Amino acid sequence: MTDHSADVRIAATGLFTPQHSISNAELVTAFNAYVEKFNADNEAAISAGEIQPLQKSSAEFIEKASGIKSRYVLDKDGILDIDRMAPHIKPRPNSELSVLAEMAVNAAREAMRAADVKAADIDGVICAASNLQRAYPAIAVEIQDALGIGGFAFDMNVACASATFGIETGLGLIRAGSRRILMVNPEICSAHLNFRDRDSHFIFGDVCTAVILERNDREPAGESWEILGTRLKTQFSNNIRNNFGFLNRCEREDGDGAEDPSDPFTDKLFIQEGRKVFKEVVPMVSELISNHLADLDIAPETVKRFWLHQANLSMNDFISRRVLGREATREEAPVVLDEYANTSSAGSIIAFHKHRAGIASGDIGVICGFGAGYSAGSVIVRKTA
Repeated sequence: MTDHSADVRIAATGLFTPQHSISNAELVTAFNAYVEKFNADNEAAISAGEIQPLQKSSAEFIEKASGIKSRYVLDKDGILDIDRMAPHIKPRPNSELSVLAEMAVNAAREAMRAADVKAADIDGVICAASNLQRAYPAIAVEIQDALGIGGFAFDMNVACASATFGIETGLGLIRAGSRRILMVNPEICSAHLNFRDRDSHFIFGDVCTAVILERNDREPAGESWEILGTRLKTQFSNNIRNNFGFLNRCEREDGDGAEDPSDPFTDKLFIQEGRKVFKEVVPMVSELISNHLADLDIAPETVKRFWLHQANLSMNDFISRRVLGREATREEAPVVLDEYANTSSAGSIIAFHKHRAGIASGDIGVICGFGAGYSAGSVIVRKTA
């Protein structure tokens, strides 16, 4: 936990959104075509009771289960191809900028323009994301190089809470002497999603966000959000897991790197026990926010906005209801997952980036990310300009 006297602020944010979008209807059409093909190809085994037939999905099921209506992705064709059902992102040689770094550079430049800062004004870069493209060299160092920033850079992964953990880390670095930190959250969530799994094929989208953190000692170039306090929490759970890594690499026979749902290694992609996650995470996050506000002597009803992690609409509604003691309005707890789906660490920052209108100087808001680990982070901010 870190509580401050508003010595560090969020100076600006940036957002990169891929050009391709997949609606629920498009996704369901592809999924159901795959189901029909799978059941037809395995008719004998299904009739003999050796395997269970796959069940179809529907746009109504997806929206009721999650609140998601569409998602942005880097590659649309590969996901909707029933013989592949995974994004096809062309490999780049080591001499070219990586996909994650390219996304982050775009988001970072928007944030830097909004904050009116140059590369020379930034002392460090943090790449905080769930889905890192490689182990090393760090994606953050590549982003640092592409932007011409000096100082230092490093990656960190705390699943869907990575952005809030990144804000806390950047804040600590500034308090230790840095002037300004760029924190980015590039997420290619579609690359680790099993699009053949009815219970989760709709969950994720791709995106990148950026946050400029700086000392609160100059006239702001635009909006300014003092950080009143941060609080972090982790608790181990296997209910959200992704086992893909260098020790357990799994490829299909055709060698394209996509996961084969018929092999025994399906847990190398995203898996979760959704009901258990809901039951355990909602009280954990509600308590985190409520206690954090109480420790800062902030009454929940005085909070103007809650920018929550965009994973599941019902989950967000339950959390905001527990904190406020009543239903939150969409203005108080804005939603972007209907358009973006779950974008992991970037979700709460997208909500903050896109839904700041109507907040006056002195108003207080809460940015909260939570997810696998379990992990959760609360950042309480006050608008000053």
